[in-house]
Amino acid sequence: MAKIPEAKNSIVNLIDAHHAAGQGAPRSHLGASLLGKKCDRAIWLSFRWAVIEQFDGRVLRLFRRGHNEEDMILKDLKSIGIKISDSQAHVNFGYHVQGSADAIIESGVPEAPTKRHVAEFKTHNKRSFDDLLKKGSVAEAKPEHFVQMQVYMLGLGIDRGLYVAVCKDDDRMYVERVRLDKAVGEAATERGRRLAMDDRLPPPISTDPSWFECKWCSAHTFCHKTKASTEWNCRTCRFVTPGDDGDWFCEIYEDEIPLDHQRKGCAKHEFNPDLVPFSEGWERINKDAFT
Repeated sequence: MAKIPEAKNSIVNLIDAHHAAGQGAPRSHLGASLLGKKCDRAIWLSFRWAVIEQFDGRVLRLFRRGHNEEDMILKDLKSIGIKISDSQAHVNFGYHVQGSADAIIESGVPEAPTKRHVAEFKTHNKRSFDDLLKKGSVAEAKPEHFVQMQVYMLGLGIDRGLYVAVCKDDDRMYVERVRLDKAVGEAATERGRRLAMDDRLPPPISTDPSWFECKWCSAHTFCHKTKASTEWNCRTCRFVTPGDDGDWFCEIYEDEIPLDHQRKGCAKHEFNPDLVPFSEGWERINKDAFT
C-alpha cells in the first residue's frame, strides 16, 4: 500500500513551532529552583535577564508533560488517603527570592500520618531516574531538587518534605521523605539574596568551556565565547538598582520600574559594564547592533 506523501511542513514541526512561539517571559523573581545551582554566575545572569534561555518546541512539550504529571501525582496521593491542603504554596524571603512548592500535605503519609510535609514532584528520564535509584537519595542524585525543598520547608515552617519522582519512560515512581536541614535552607536563601542585590557579575564556576557543569549551561556562549549579553532590558542596564522588597529603581528617571517596562528597556539603556567585553569599562552600545 502506497504511503501518503509527507507534508512539506509536517504536523510535528507546526506543533513545535507553535509552542516555541508561545514560550513565556523569564520569571520576575529569583526562584528557589535556581538556588541549588553551583554556579553563582549562572544564577545572576538568569535573574538579571542577561542570558534568557530559549527552548525548542519539543523541550517545551516535555515541560508541559512534567507540569501535567503533577496533577496525576496529586490524584494518586489523594487516592490513598493523603490529605493535601494547598497547591503551589508560595514563599517569599524578600530581596527578590521567592518560590512555590508543589503542594502541602496535611496528613496521611504512611510513615508519619499526623505530620505535615512539603511536597515536591519531579519527572525524570530513564537515565536520571536510574541514577536516583542507584544513589537512593535526592540530596546525592539531585542536589538542586534537595536545596529547593529545603528552601520551601524553611519558608513554610514545615520540617518534613515528600519528594515524588516519576520516570517518564516507564512510569516507575520513587518516593523519599526529607527532613529540614535549616542550615542548608538558610545558606541557600542568603546566597540568593546576595546575588539578587549584587550589581557585579560573579566569577564563573570554571573557565574551562568543556567543564561538565558549563557544557550544558545556557550561559556557555556568554562565559566562554562572546563575553557579552544581547538582551536589551532594564535589568541589563547600568542605571538600574534592585530594591530589597522586590522592586527595581531607575537612576535616570528616579522612579520605580514596572515589570512590563523592565522587559522592554528604553532608549537610554546602557549595558552594565560586566555585560560587555570592554576591558576599560562600559561603553554606550547602540541597540541597533542587536536588531
